[in-house]
Amino acid sequence: MKILGIESSCDETGAAILEKDNQGKITILSSVISSSASIQKKYGGIIPEKAAREQIKAIIPIISESLNQAGVKPQELTAIAVTKGPGLIGSLLIGLETAKTLSLVWGKPLIPINHLQAHLYANFVENNNISFPALGLIVSGGHTELVLMKNSKSFKLISQTRDDAAGECFDKSARLLGFSYPGGPEIEKASQKVSSEDLKKSELSLPRPLFYEKTLDFSFSGLKTAVLYQVKGKKLSQKQKNIYAFELQKAISEVLVKKTKLAADKYKVKSILIGGGVAANLFLRKSLKKEFEKIKLFIPKLEFCQDNGIIIAAATFFKFKPALIAKIRPDPSLKINE
Repeated sequence: MKILGIESSCDETGAAILEKDNQGKITILSSVISSSASIQKKYGGIIPEKAAREQIKAIIPIISESLNQAGVKPQELTAIAVTKGPGLIGSLLIGLETAKTLSLVWGKPLIPINHLQAHLYANFVENNNISFPALGLIVSGGHTELVLMKNSKSFKLISQTRDDAAGECFDKSARLLGFSYPGGPEIEKASQKVSSEDLKKSELSLPRPLFYEKTLDFSFSGLKTAVLYQVKGKKLSQKQKNIYAFELQKAISEVLVKKTKLAADKYKVKSILIGGGVAANLFLRKSLKKEFEKIKLFIPKLEFCQDNGIIIAAATFFKFKPALIAKIRPDPSLKINE
């Protein structure tokens, strides 16, 4: 079973070919990604129209290179999988319309995939010992959610952010501190330059929104606003910026770990799955591993955390539901359980 996965929900354009054998082993035959991040960096964030224009240029070459790397001909594919949503409408349209055309030309089934579900399915690529019920934490630039999975095809949303997502807080706070886009990786790099001696001398403390409340919901808008008011009008040294980066990263991670622990205890889950771009943050990964030493914790490889064709193709092995091309529409606001 060979699947071509196409991802274009935001500023990345990705294509990958995955194969699943009769024993259930998943093999990545190829994965190619093109990103317009270097262009978006000039504007301090994603300009949807510019992202879409770059994807128009990249998508066919990316798919062709994916086939070449895998040594697979179109007629050897079992199906084509493509992101349906959520995401930027222009970017979603480019991926969907390209996939529809290839489906017709090659005579292959087309399978629309929920991008959020795909982030959790990234954990299944190299693991076949995930036990249920499982708790999924999706943490990215646009989403911060906790999901209960009773089996590999079941998704029940149990909490989400009330305002900003964790990744959005990283990006916007980074901009306030003078770091470039994307903010998450820049915050992580800066925080790694902070010494224990620096922390001892610093009295900086940022809020942990909803940390002491029993609710499973998240909130990061107040944290971003706290950074705004604390740095507004100040000329910070690089060392001070680094300390802010460390405290911001620590605050976000502590909230994510605390809410995940509350949910894991409440629903008595056997596994915890992490997904999304923020899952690549090493401080968060370390914090999660320390907290969940006695429960199965699955965190994807760093390259599986970003948006790519791998996670889209992987989702197909669990949600193989071909759809009529005429009925497939992009859904920018698609929910995890849809």
